[in-house]
Amino acid sequence: MKVLNLQCAHGHGFEGWFASHDAFDTQLAAGLVECPICGDTAITKMLAAPRLNLGGPKPSPDVPATTPESNSPEARWLRAVREVIAQTEDVGDRFADEARKMHYGEAEERGIRGQATREQAQTLIDEGISVFSLPLPAALKETLQ
Repeated sequence: MKVLNLQCAHGHGFEGWFASHDAFDTQLAAGLVECPICGDTAITKMLAAPRLNLGGPKPSPDVPATTPESNSPEARWLRAVREVIAQTEDVGDRFADEARKMHYGEAEERGIRGQATREQAQTLIDEGISVFSLPLPAALKETLQ
């Protein structure tokens, strides 16, 4: 198993696990490797130092291990998006209709997310309904393995 440090054209760094360097090259050429933050498929492999496990002291189980990567802006953004996903209902392309029903008291108020066109979103805003765009990377739309 090869663990590679990767970066998209927008500068988002992430880790990818591949069976081999050839498997990475094949998947990259087929456009199957994408940034988990923005979905970009223009990916480059970054230089990485080998990891050596020299049997040093292990951290206490009571203290969570944190790394600079776990507190990076990208990691914080992904945690926030996962929280939004966990706290909202996906109504899909019915978003504008559901938001309007809640606004006018025809449906119970709740957190929702879904898809709306720019025109639908602008119409909701014109009606006084607060909406915002939150692009979700494809990796967050599916169960992670």
